[in-house]
Amino acid sequence: MIQPAEISWFSALCDDDYEFMGVPDPALQSSFSHCHDIVLAAEKGGFDNVLLPSGYALGIDSIAIAGALAPLLKHMQLLVAVRCGEMWPPQLARQLATLDHMLRGRLTINIISSDLPGETLASAPRYARTLEVMNILRTLLAGRPLVHKGEFYNLELEAPRIAQQRASAPPFYFGGLSDDARDVAARAADVFLMWPDRIENIRVVLDDMRARAATYHRKLRFGYRVHVIVRETEAEARAAARRLMSRLDDSKGEEIRKKSLDASSFGVRRQAEMRDEADDEGFVEDNLWTGIGRARSGCGAAIVGDPDQVLKKIETYRALGLDAFIFSGYPHLAECDLFARLVLPRIDHAPLFSCSP
Repeated sequence: MIQPAEISWFSALCDDDYEFMGVPDPALQSSFSHCHDIVLAAEKGGFDNVLLPSGYALGIDSIAIAGALAPLLKHMQLLVAVRCGEMWPPQLARQLATLDHMLRGRLTINIISSDLPGETLASAPRYARTLEVMNILRTLLAGRPLVHKGEFYNLELEAPRIAQQRASAPPFYFGGLSDDARDVAARAADVFLMWPDRIENIRVVLDDMRARAATYHRKLRFGYRVHVIVRETEAEARAAARRLMSRLDDSKGEEIRKKSLDASSFGVRRQAEMRDEADDEGFVEDNLWTGIGRARSGCGAAIVGDPDQVLKKIETYRALGLDAFIFSGYPHLAECDLFARLVLPRIDHAPLFSCSP
């Protein structure tokens, strides 16, 4: 039996909102006002969760914004991205525990295996450090005393008092396609997140991740981060996709892609490969369009079609075992409304994890 899906939207904290890709619009730049409006629209539209992304140089801080938004939300969860290489784990645990308290147990956490700004650590040690951070956070956020002796951290301390209200830590969402990333996910994630790919490739990755998790006597849930362009007809959706890219200068698109500190990751390379595999209109398979990846690093493809086609694509993913979806579209506020009206009411959905403060 297929369980209800978690349907999340995305708030553009990382200077990633456009009417025309690659053409900056001051009204769409990351700001508290703009990101606040997207998050409240997502709650009003009936979404289960919303991702607050994190980038070092780009946009605004995810934890600070989450603290400002938490008291305004009545029922929706927040998926707060944290670049765990940038912060001292006990300090990060206290901040996250405080957010969870403000959200009354509705915090979810997107762990990003990041470098320290200005420094570069090779993949294997960086992911080893990430695993230590995840283990430290899981212990402290569950309100348990910590005794940790690792390669990167040597800590013995009590959990923050505010975290001791919980019976377990908030769930960790984590992604990455490299072998190092997959191993960390199998060991320590609750939800393994993927970026868009062909159906056959998704199936291979899911099988691999299930097998890896089983070696650690664990089970994972699976998520999918993808853009969407939905209109009343397929012709209108494809026209909207063409309009979105109609003013993009390729050199500007390359500049945008290179701004991200993660621009050379395994997952980003796979998004570039999909663009090379696509047809003349940018479609790599039915209703999966790679054009967006010409002007952004990271998630680089969109589901494009009418409501029936978009729903069919989502249901195909769900049949594979994906049950946490993080959608976005350009401009994010307008596309949030379209998806909420045209597609969301037709999906059986609920938060993956119930509140457990």
